[in-house]
Amino acid sequence: MVAYFQLQPAESELQELAERYWQKAGAKEHELEQAAFEAGASIRNGDLTLANLEAIVRWKSERAVQYLIGNSSEKIRQALAIAIEPEVSTEKAMNALLELHGVDIPVASAILAAIYPERYTVLDFRTLEALGHARHDIRFYEEYVAFCKRLAESNVVQPQSNLPAPTPLRTLDRALWEWTRSQMG
Repeated sequence: MVAYFQLQPAESELQELAERYWQKAGAKEHELEQAAFEAGASIRNGDLTLANLEAIVRWKSERAVQYLIGNSSEKIRQALAIAIEPEVSTEKAMNALLELHGVDIPVASAILAAIYPERYTVLDFRTLEALGHARHDIRFYEEYVAFCKRLAESNVVQPQSNLPAPTPLRTLDRALWEWTRSQMG
């Protein structure tokens, strides 16, 4: 079964929604996102440590951080080594990360997005709602990333060059998240 995504906000709204997302986020959220993408770059460059993984997980889910310490340094290193392989499939990268205690699909997607913001985006209930969806598994995540890449590559948004992870994919993620938040009144 192929997932179907129906963009809820108008494409013309996306860039402004992404800007509004960043403006509404507080200093703590800004710091957490900056730290997450710096940690992702460190992981991409071979620093496969709990400290880097924790910075990313803290950005996505503060409550999940407590579970990370249940993973040995070797287990973390092995999972991250697979995730950073240049030609690794999304499925293989996700499965490696899901082997870690405290990592579920949304958290694994955030780890991949922080490491490779040009290749992956975060799977979040808010962004899914903005695409008319709610369920997720690894196959769904692969289809979600493909859909978001196609949308980002259509130039409906531009990289936010002054923000962490200045990629069209990250800009789209902020826009979709903000659209859902704005629908809540």
